[in-house]
Amino acid sequence: MEMDYVTGFSHSHMDRRPTKRPRLAWENPQAHSKAQSGMYCGQELGNLTSFGPSRVHADHASMFVKGLAQNGTPQWRNDDKDGHYLFALGENLTSRYKILRKIGEGTFGQVLDCLDRETGETVAIKVVRSIKKYREAAMTEIDVLELLKRYDRSGSRCVQIRNWFDYRNHICIVFEMLGPSLYDFLRKNNYRPFPVDLVREIGRQLLECVAFMHDLRLIHTDLKPENILFVSPEYLKIPDYKVTARSPTDVNYYKRLPKSSAIKVIDFGSTAYEHQEHNYIVSTRHYRAPEVILGLGWSYPCDMWSVGCILIELCSVC
Repeated sequence: MEMDYVTGFSHSHMDRRPTKRPRLAWENPQAHSKAQSGMYCGQELGNLTSFGPSRVHADHASMFVKGLAQNGTPQWRNDDKDGHYLFALGENLTSRYKILRKIGEGTFGQVLDCLDRETGETVAIKVVRSIKKYREAAMTEIDVLELLKRYDRSGSRCVQIRNWFDYRNHICIVFEMLGPSLYDFLRKNNYRPFPVDLVREIGRQLLECVAFMHDLRLIHTDLKPENILFVSPEYLKIPDYKVTARSPTDVNYYKRLPKSSAIKVIDFGSTAYEHQEHNYIVSTRHYRAPEVILGLGWSYPCDMWSVGCILIELCSVC
């Protein structure tokens, strides 16, 4: 056994959004009391919440200085040209969290692996870019996360928010550390398909999560392997029967199987209410429903189309 942390058609009435869809702000977001810089907002409820590594994009080497540690928060420094928070390994994100490493980056900002000094646990903190539209979208995501946690008390379906704070003009959302995403696991497994029984169990959990959200009149709109995480990072390495004739030293001789099939859905920055106007393009291109591509309007079924695409991909990648 080995353990590892894997970490269209154009229509004049539709917005011409970039291919990588930005996080969307809702029309009437619920008002929040303003978070003071470095202060923690919201209540902490029950179990820790969940988040994990996402697909890592461009690596900004200039942001990392190994071995740097400070007793307090670092001196103020300007963000980079895109509004990302600049940090060094070992620095503090407020006096409570110590930055250990970066585990993900996207259009929204960065995800940092941090040590929570109050609990002694490692957590994942989503640090949003200091740009107005992304800050607004982050507050929208917090609304959704709090609603989901209110009704999903066991935290068995969706990632749950633990707390959030505003630090140097960056909205920071704190989550429990989870395992790899389905995409990361596939990549580490040389894109070999999952066993059918595992795909069936993942599909069951995913459909239960989607039904739960739809009952709350919420549409995720961005379901994809990157936004579905295994709860545990542990896995087994077993011989792959398709290549057993090869030498055991062949890297493809073994394949990975997760020790647990439990999953959670993350990333609610693009979640939409059923009642709001749906006249923009949603979903990542490979998981986008035909009605979205054709500009015919969309609703709950767009999530179901994405689920189908995900399950087919898990069975057929090679």
